[in-house]
Amino acid sequence: MSQQTIVSKAYELITDEGEERACEAISEDACRETPGNFFKNIFSGSLSKLAEQLVSPGTTMPWILSALGVPNLFTGALVPIKDAGSLLPQLFVSAKIRAYAVRKWFWVIPALIQALVLAVMAFVVLGFEGSTAGILILGLLLLFSLASGVASISFKDVVAKTVPKGKRGQLLAMRSTIGGVLTLVAGLVIIQDLEGESNKNLLFWLVMSGTVLWVLSAFLFSLITEDKGATEGGRSPVNEIQNAWKFWKEDSNLRRFIMTRGLLMAIPLAQPFFVVLGKEELGSEVNNLGIMVIAAGIANIISSPFWGRFADQSSRKLMVWVSVLGIVNISLMALFPLWPESIQNIYTFATLFLIQVMAHGGARLSRKTYLVDFAPEKERPLYVSLSNTMIGIFTLIAAGLGSLSSFFGIQAMLFVYVGLLGFGLFLALKLKEV
Repeated sequence: MSQQTIVSKAYELITDEGEERACEAISEDACRETPGNFFKNIFSGSLSKLAEQLVSPGTTMPWILSALGVPNLFTGALVPIKDAGSLLPQLFVSAKIRAYAVRKWFWVIPALIQALVLAVMAFVVLGFEGSTAGILILGLLLLFSLASGVASISFKDVVAKTVPKGKRGQLLAMRSTIGGVLTLVAGLVIIQDLEGESNKNLLFWLVMSGTVLWVLSAFLFSLITEDKGATEGGRSPVNEIQNAWKFWKEDSNLRRFIMTRGLLMAIPLAQPFFVVLGKEELGSEVNNLGIMVIAAGIANIISSPFWGRFADQSSRKLMVWVSVLGIVNISLMALFPLWPESIQNIYTFATLFLIQVMAHGGARLSRKTYLVDFAPEKERPLYVSLSNTMIGIFTLIAAGLGSLSSFFGIQAMLFVYVGLLGFGLFLALKLKEV
């Protein structure tokens, strides 16, 4: 049995594809290459998912800044810089990407830039402390985020050209599941090493591991066989903004989707408040880097396969149910201080934290699948970049909203996020099926 036959059989087994392969929304040539591209994308994505968890603004990077004695002001800027830096510039980049028929290199080259940035960051961790380390790390994170933003546009376009409709959710889920398994292993290693190794050395190798993983991920992604896409209609950034505004005005479903996606951001934005509230109620038990990494890994392993198949059936309905899950889980966390002492412990907190990570994964997968399936082929990069740029603006607003917690308290802030998700649920119910 040839290698190509083995890959095809594995693809059919994983995706429940019959012998007569149905390749909706991609070319016949791309259809023949689908099994190989499917697995190259999965293995590349698994490594990049692990790299993202090892150097994450929501888990490991706050720990790194704390270990280096960096003021909390810098820690609060991590998530807004990561999200806004990767999302805001995309509208200006998408027109340039459209001019190239093969777009995978707009993922590969940014991935290598991200690897280089993390290599520099690793030596900052080793050699600097205090505010100096904070300034350098935030500056490097901004560069990392800008590269990530370029890659995001390319990735969705490459997936749409190489993976049929109805299989894209499963692809994204497999990337997350395998990445979750690798993250779980990494978390166990971190817990073990924290006992016997100097904290700074561990954090250096943690960041440097991200460098190696991004290089390997870029190499695997470069092997994907991609058909040439449409290059007509190339526009200047000014024309791109004009066309984006035209789509925003004319396409009511696009507006509704972007607003729904923005409101679903309440799920990841609430997550840091889970950790803060957990620390207040349970003490230092919560403050363990390995446990947070393990929780993220377990959440991806448990939820990703289910979310993937759900998204392929209806990414709109997945957005609806993820909104409901977020509303219930955040409400439970907001009421955590009122729970009876008999059930107010590290295990119930870990369960709520894990469910929150699962909900975030479902939100990400549903909106990625919906956007790839919904956007017109020739304007897909513009739809992706417009959506991401608008979410970047929303992230900056939400960052200011999060600062209100110092005035009204964490529980009140969590209920604000519940309200936002309630509005998001209402809009998700009105989205078109795609």
